[in-house]
Amino acid sequence: MALNNPAFNNPAFQDPKAVQTYPGGPQAANLGGPTQFATAQHAGTDAATQAQLEGMYAAPAAGARETDRMTVEDTVWKTVGLFAILLVTAAVGWVWTLGGLDARQVTQPSILPWMIGALGGFVMAMVVIFGSRKKVRPPLIFAYAAFEGLFVGGISAFFEVMWPGIVVQATLATFTVVGVTLALFASGKVRASKRATKIFLIAMVGYLIFGLINVGLMLFGVTDGAFGLYSEKIMGIPLGLIIGLLVVIMAAYSLVLDFDQVQQGVRNGAPRQFAWLGAFGIMVTVVWLYVEILRIIAIVRGSN
Repeated sequence: MALNNPAFNNPAFQDPKAVQTYPGGPQAANLGGPTQFATAQHAGTDAATQAQLEGMYAAPAAGARETDRMTVEDTVWKTVGLFAILLVTAAVGWVWTLGGLDARQVTQPSILPWMIGALGGFVMAMVVIFGSRKKVRPPLIFAYAAFEGLFVGGISAFFEVMWPGIVVQATLATFTVVGVTLALFASGKVRASKRATKIFLIAMVGYLIFGLINVGLMLFGVTDGAFGLYSEKIMGIPLGLIIGLLVVIMAAYSLVLDFDQVQQGVRNGAPRQFAWLGAFGIMVTVVWLYVEILRIIAIVRGSN
């Protein structure tokens, strides 16, 4: 009577074809006609296997640290960390711009903080985007978040001096757009598609060209509005409001693409460090969205 190795009594190793081809037949293999002892041994092994499986199910799920793989949860926490850095340096940019905390007592805010933040953020973004093809360097992403905070804080303070209360309005609007977009994406009602993405890319190129033309016209004094062509009106409606609403929709779809890319990275089993790139991409989009909403509100309030 042959005894089976308990390690191979798991059903995964039970191949019916092997039973038929085993030398001596099923009886010799002790698979087709088990003895009383073999049956008891098999039952004991099944109980041990069942207990092991229950222990595995009861154990906590392995996270990004244990697997060294990118996860949605880890990306979310990294995003929160980057925005914490942004908020700290935004406070610095606000105080630097106003020379204090109260925007109502300032008549000539400094543009230096948001200019430094914009330039530094652009440089850091380029370094992160092109440098990450070889290796993801979180310190560079931290530096980007710091510069972006200086930019956001500076430009927010500058706009607050001109239109009191605008920062609260823009912040609430940004949270609303991000929250609605995230909720729709999580529910599956909004997804990225190839056709929509192509339209998005074409619109982005057109918007970029329009922005460059507008900057050129403002530099040469062709337009006298505070926002250049954005200040022009069509049938009494500011052009900046029309374009701004379209850009907000584009920014919202960009968020959908960001969320989709994060999920794709998780499905592909990307290394954990790529969660920093996911957080970086989300921050870029949210800052863009905030600035666009800030400008829309400024145009509307300025036209009134």
